[in-house]
Amino acid sequence: MVSIKPEEMSERDNYKFLIGSIIPRPIAIVSTLSETGVVNIAPFSYFNIVTSNPPIVSVSIQRKSGEMKDTTRHLLSQKEGVIHIADETHLIDVNQTAANLAENESELLRTQFTLGKADEVKVPIINELKIKMEVELFEHIPITDDKLVNADLLLMKVKKYHIEDELYNEGRINPDLLKPVSRLAGNDYATLGEKITIQRPD
Repeated sequence: MVSIKPEEMSERDNYKFLIGSIIPRPIAIVSTLSETGVVNIAPFSYFNIVTSNPPIVSVSIQRKSGEMKDTTRHLLSQKEGVIHIADETHLIDVNQTAANLAENESELLRTQFTLGKADEVKVPIINELKIKMEVELFEHIPITDDKLVNADLLLMKVKKYHIEDELYNEGRINPDLLKPVSRLAGNDYATLGEKITIQRPD
């Protein structure tokens, strides 16, 4: 067995170990608005549930050389956004939203996605994605190392869910119809695949 302390590796090697080990990771497609009204769309796989009471999800957004990404700046300034769940039907468009563009350019133009009006926030929803969560900023936690902020952990409170009719059945979501797609390492993604059912102990 290989045993290595993180401080003995470069940041890139730590990154490769983490994203190659913690798999699969769900993907949040986050739409936000810039202060000038430009729609920003970006995918993040450092994404998960924090609690259901109140309903809060987390998105961790890495910085580059200490600089915030557009999504972080927009969430901090506007205090709201929309989180969509990536699915395999729209993987090509999802992948296009990862493009590095200037803040005044919208990733929307690289996709076939169309926008719709949200109910609780000013940020638009992506019509084609099957699950959408209108969210407001609950808490911002800068992640620092040696006084340099390397990432921003954003806790987002869900204000409203939108779920496609075909997925929804008596309060449950059908994962086979959702067809969620997850992130692996490098350029690799994974689909839901085989499910295994095991009853949890009392």
